[in-house]
Amino acid sequence: MKGHVVVIGAGILGACTALELLKAGFRVSIVEPGPPGGEQAASYGNGCWLSPMSVIPPATPGLWKKVPGFLADPLGPLAIRWSYLPKVLPWLARYLASGWTEARVLRTAVALRALLQGAPALHAALAEEAGVGHLIERRGLMYIYPSRAEFEAEAMAWRIRRQVGVEWLEIGADELRQREPELDRRYGFAALIEEGGHCRDPGGYVAALVQLAEAQGAQRVQARAIGFRIEAGRLRSVLTDTGEIAADRAVIAAGAHSKALAAAVGDAVPLETERGYHAMVMHPESGPRTPMMPSDGKMSVTMTDLGLRCAGQVEIAGLEAAPNWQRAAILRDHLLRSFPGLPRDLPPERVKFWMGHRPSMPDGLPCIGPARRTSDVVHAFGHGHVGLVSAPRSARLVAQMLLAQPMEIDAKPYDPRRFG
Repeated sequence: MKGHVVVIGAGILGACTALELLKAGFRVSIVEPGPPGGEQAASYGNGCWLSPMSVIPPATPGLWKKVPGFLADPLGPLAIRWSYLPKVLPWLARYLASGWTEARVLRTAVALRALLQGAPALHAALAEEAGVGHLIERRGLMYIYPSRAEFEAEAMAWRIRRQVGVEWLEIGADELRQREPELDRRYGFAALIEEGGHCRDPGGYVAALVQLAEAQGAQRVQARAIGFRIEAGRLRSVLTDTGEIAADRAVIAAGAHSKALAAAVGDAVPLETERGYHAMVMHPESGPRTPMMPSDGKMSVTMTDLGLRCAGQVEIAGLEAAPNWQRAAILRDHLLRSFPGLPRDLPPERVKFWMGHRPSMPDGLPCIGPARRTSDVVHAFGHGHVGLVSAPRSARLVAQMLLAQPMEIDAKPYDPRRFG
């Protein structure tokens, strides 16, 4: 046995990390206050995509011009609450600067591609091992547009995707009708990325991975981690709201709640929450065969085991603000416009709204690396829009760091100390 590691967080990052560490021979405890895969967790409500092509950071050149609109429109695809602006302003400045030029976007894309490439296959293997292989499907992902002109208007993003090795098939109107007969006819062009995949139930998948970790010997502790006891540069225990847990190592994988824990080990990381929403239609009469993202909605549309899920929207308002359910209603209405076979008068009990917290760094890259105060603690959070897809390889990097092994990819872009 190589020692005892406490993994803080039982979301997709924590679950994958626990499994990697067990495989490496560590004794593992998982600390999480809520049920793994439960509705309180970001992993539960994400857009379900396993998208190796999600390499374009949220901030791109010229985005700064739209900031007044973000403040003026509380129901836009990206909104910033006025009351939260003073607090988020430093993060927002870094966020905009990270995508100021195409060269900066390309640098981020290279780092993200290394983390995401091959992810659907890694997830498929994990799901099979956990006995839920049916939850991972690898039938591709599609971006859809009214016409080729709208596709070409996003030339920079597609140019960068091609530069980092993403390939796609271009599909015209006739073929799109054959592939997606229930899709509204206003869409006449699509880009199909065949290497993509999706998860049919992210919450159930995470719960199954944690159950697998427990079956392999991990101990799950229902508590909230609040700090660390460090003596002479070595970790002695993880502090929780129910007591101390003696530990040799720890991994901070607490998503949007990781900031205070990172500060406790010397890292003032600029972690912010991008509040994301989803709307889900239960027992849908219509929907896509292949998960898709309409260009006029910027939201993922995916058929899941629980219903037809439409996920997206970004709201910068902090961890404590109440949800704005009108934002989820926008998603529902977009579903109704995109699939005419859905009834216009859906009863409320057939539509479920959800809001969760994406843990996001301003430069679009996660924090994966040792803490400043002690290398016994490793950060694994801040994955923003790519938490689900990036989890398996992120977990492998964490294990390699704790084992002092060579990294399978260059981990420098994810170093938490890059912020000074």
